[in-house]
Amino acid sequence: MKRVFTRRIFCAATLALAGGSYAQVNNLGDAINKAGRQRMLSQRMGKAWLGLGQGIQVESARRVLDQSMALFDRQLVELKAYAPAGDTRDTYVQLESAWSGYKALLVGAAPSQEQGKPLLDQAGKVLALAHKGTGLFEQQSGKPGAKLVNIAGRQRMLSQRMAQFYLANNWKIDSAASLLELGKARDEFVPALELLRNAPEATAEIKQELVLADNQWLFFDNALKSRAASAKAASDVFVTSENLLQVMDRVTGLYARILG
Repeated sequence: MKRVFTRRIFCAATLALAGGSYAQVNNLGDAINKAGRQRMLSQRMGKAWLGLGQGIQVESARRVLDQSMALFDRQLVELKAYAPAGDTRDTYVQLESAWSGYKALLVGAAPSQEQGKPLLDQAGKVLALAHKGTGLFEQQSGKPGAKLVNIAGRQRMLSQRMAQFYLANNWKIDSAASLLELGKARDEFVPALELLRNAPEATAEIKQELVLADNQWLFFDNALKSRAASAKAASDVFVTSENLLQVMDRVTGLYARILG
């Protein structure tokens, strides 16, 4: 019964992220949210690619990859158009170039262990530039709440980064480095969740969502702790990472709405 319920949540999470309202960037809160979502997508696409290569949640992984690529493309156009001249615009020009290289690896050939390391390296380059862009938008806002939008958005990325490196290790792709990155992401996720919960700006609605995040984190963390190289363990990581992502995406949106 638990597995059926989990899978239903996962389908809802996928549809929520794909079918949300993504129009032009309306304000800096929206810009920080979308810029931060690009970070998450860089890792989510890597996760989906690794899942496809290992035959893990194949139908869902294909849907996640296709939807994430389309959303990344769309938001990149929006953010580049919104970005002011100078460092921010230059960052998005660089991101566009890095994304082109990443996209070629994602769809150029069937996923393979040999291409795993180059793909993860390129995902890292896209992540770094997307993170820089998010920080620049935060600086432009100058409001304390902007940092919270950035942190909440980064939690989305960390959920996908942990799953990505779990699947990389599962496929024996640079296992030592993959386990190191997974551990670092986990160590960053837990205290940030506490920071978001205790922030003065946290409304009752945000705190309610963070209770859900705590619950989803328990499921996800338990799945991550499984080091058994099995299809079920990897599938549980894939599914629970999507469930946690759904909740953290809502939390980020709520903080962005407060910022305006």
